Amino acid sequence: MQQTVVVKIGSSSLTSDEGGLNRDKLGFFASELSKLQHQGFQVLLVTSGAVAAGFREMGYVSRPKNVHEQQAAASVGQALLMQAYHVAFAAHQVGVAQILLTRYDFSNRRRIHNASMTIEELLKHRIVPIINENDTVAVDELKELKFGDNDKLSALVANLVRACRLVILTDTDGLYTEDPRKNANAKRIDRVTEIDEEMYRIAGGSGSSVGTGGMRSKIEAARIAMRGGVPVFVGRVAEDGDLDLAVRGTGKGTYFDTSEHNLPMKKQWLGFHSLPQGRITVDQGAETALVVGGRSLLPAGIQEVSGDFHPGDVVEVVNSDQQIIGRGVVNYSTWQLQAVAGLSSEEVQKRIEVQRIEVIHRDEWITLTAGKQINE
Repeated sequence: MQQTVVVKIGSSSLTSDEGGLNRDKLGFFASELSKLQHQGFQVLLVTSGAVAAGFREMGYVSRPKNVHEQQAAASVGQALLMQAYHVAFAAHQVGVAQILLTRYDFSNRRRIHNASMTIEELLKHRIVPIINENDTVAVDELKELKFGDNDKLSALVANLVRACRLVILTDTDGLYTEDPRKNANAKRIDRVTEIDEEMYRIAGGSGSSVGTGGMRSKIEAARIAMRGGVPVFVGRVAEDGDLDLAVRGTGKGTYFDTSEHNLPMKKQWLGFHSLPQGRITVDQGAETALVVGGRSLLPAGIQEVSGDFHPGDVVEVVNSDQQIIGRGVVNYSTWQLQAVAGLSSEEVQKRIEVQRIEVIHRDEWITLTAGKQINE
């Protein structure tokens, strides 16, 4: 079985500081990716750069800040970006295809299934799918329908295709204990097996002038990919052969290892693509039953209910500290659950009529904490 690698390249790696494509940089990455394919890997590229490539063509002096200006620049830049990729990959006898996705595509189970089938067919024919967010139609104000940056998009794609590794390229050679530009004593973190709050603190929040994602967004992308069973590399690819080293485990960067298995499509959609319609707060006993015991959620363990949901909707489940522990498909409507929260199963059956006594059945649940999930 062929192994699949997803590589994410950001705007700053493809453009000059002033904007516009740097074709030498783009040609270098096309060469590195083509080498991987010629070695037998299936390769997908998640690319940024449409806005950065297009805003100069639009006559803007710097990257625009208004949404409609960014979308106009993206519509110009995306054509330039794909044209440049086509030429660069053709030099290595590799064909490319464009796939533009929005958050809605992932939240709709039929649409993401269709996207998955398209990607599979392209890979079968040795075509490199080049994936970008559809900035022209994505609406920035609707945060839940926008990726925010392509780091998260790359993690979702890596999970979708069950990649053997996600490679997120940066301007620095990995994650450091401090900002190496400010502290010469900062040490690189070579291996990460668990992402906690300290990791986010270390990551900070800065990005480049032409991109949108700093190291923090890469940590979040790594968390999503790891939960889906995909190991991640975050680091630099600047010289011939660097990408091959990154894929094989000896690259210039930080490796995020995972012991999780690849998630089936249903669990992926539930955990990372669905749009929750409400929130359920559970007590410690219910949290343990869900996260450690692999059991269903019953009304007795529920403390609070919010939102407007109906049977079959996806809801978020949080513990008493309001930390998200997972998501599931609910069997109750909001008013039903509010009426029986905290009651035993026997009392519930006396008060209301429901199809199933479980609020969320374990087969319709995914844990999103570091705890061990059973029955996946």
